[in-house]
Amino acid sequence: MNLSAQRPWITPVVMGAFLLSAVTGVLMFFHLDSGLNKTAHEWLSWAMVIGVGLHVLLNMPAFKRYLKQTTGRVVIGSFALILALSFIPAGGSSGSEPGFAPPVRALAKAPITVLAQVAGTSTEDLKAKLQAQGLTVTSDQQSVADLVGPDLRKQIGTISKVLPAAKS
Repeated sequence: MNLSAQRPWITPVVMGAFLLSAVTGVLMFFHLDSGLNKTAHEWLSWAMVIGVGLHVLLNMPAFKRYLKQTTGRVVIGSFALILALSFIPAGGSSGSEPGFAPPVRALAKAPITVLAQVAGTSTEDLKAKLQAQGLTVTSDQQSVADLVGPDLRKQIGTISKVLPAAKS
């Protein structure tokens, strides 16, 4: 493939994808994103990754020149180091578990009677909702974790179907 012939669209793809990624990233940073901003940022940033890769291939001689210069090596090396450091877990030993996981796990381990109180409903109503999801409830002392196992996603899915929706 002759990349020089592709120049008319490669650079505009990089520019457009950078604009999208920069604007949605800034909105997300300041918690001002709405609608599909986060989805667009995550998925359409692939256009930037592909575009930049093609742009580097298209301009390989210039890219190699930057790697021969001290400034270029220091700047690129600094960002490579920052990237490597970003994989070190920050904080406790929980690794990459999200901050909402401990309260969800606590709710999932609570007996159905307690979860019913949190949901503002009767134990019988909560049991009926759980059984409607295909779960077999044999005791009021069972928990969501007992019913669906340790998988956090399954616990969240089950709990979200029995708790009332939050009012804005």
